[in-house]
Amino acid sequence: MTWIELLPWLALPAAFALDSLLGDPRWLPHPIRWMGQAIDRAEPLFRTWFAHELVAGGLFALTLILGCWGLSALGLALAYRIHSILGFAVETVVLFYCFSSKSLAQAAMEIHASLNQGRVDTARSQVAMIVGRDVERYQADDIARATVETVAENAVDGVISPLFFAALGGAPLALAYKMINTLDSMVGYKNPRYLLFGRVAARIDDLANFFPARLSVVLIALTSRLVRGCSSRLAVRTGWREGKNHSSPNAGYPEAAFAGALGVQLGGPNFYHGVLVEKPYIGLGLGRVTLEHIPRACRLMRLTSLLGLLLAWQTSLWLRL
Repeated sequence: MTWIELLPWLALPAAFALDSLLGDPRWLPHPIRWMGQAIDRAEPLFRTWFAHELVAGGLFALTLILGCWGLSALGLALAYRIHSILGFAVETVVLFYCFSSKSLAQAAMEIHASLNQGRVDTARSQVAMIVGRDVERYQADDIARATVETVAENAVDGVISPLFFAALGGAPLALAYKMINTLDSMVGYKNPRYLLFGRVAARIDDLANFFPARLSVVLIALTSRLVRGCSSRLAVRTGWREGKNHSSPNAGYPEAAFAGALGVQLGGPNFYHGVLVEKPYIGLGLGRVTLEHIPRACRLMRLTSLLGLLLAWQTSLWLRL
């Protein structure tokens, strides 16, 4: 195999390296924002075209997901047809936009810095930007817990799942996953407006994250050995035993694995839009989250992402040979 033939395989580690170096610069245009705009514009059209909300929402989700995959596959094929180096560059950039390990760690560490300096109000405002719950009453320990939970859950959404789909289908499939994830975050709610319309989008997101979420337990347990103060044994035990104790069929697995690895209790009741939602605790009997657990969770997430990259990279090469 020549180096030119290897270029598509090299796009994945190159994109991961770019994410590790650059994160998510606000001055760069981002496909996720374009996806959000497409969702906003398409929703009223599908609601008008189809009277039944479940049918309208299902066709809306499928059209956007397949459209995203088709356009990116066509564009990438054209770039490779023009020149292999151009195709490599396009695929690397597209994959770079699918990962968010550095931006997730940065957001968490900014909260850590605010808490470390005693600026609880600032930290409360910062955590409100990365969680969907009401945080007005949160104190320092609550903010630290919410931050660790977000790092754990987004380790799958922001890194492991995109790596999983990139390994199977390259940049187009990874980008289609990001459309699935964006749809779920915008219309996958159980409220009167989206209970029927957003149901298909939410179910597709559940299905897409099913294997990556469970794979994450193994990856988190393995990398726990490399982070001081983390327990690989508890990560496995808590991940498998309590991963199902979550309103989401998938989010509980990385959260439970993180809880076990860090030796902390996560989850529990939270207010969402003024309504108390009773959620089970994860990591029952373990300790409280403190300030020191935030950087530890970030290190665990970054190492888990790196191990996920190595696995995805090897899988990608094996599939391309």
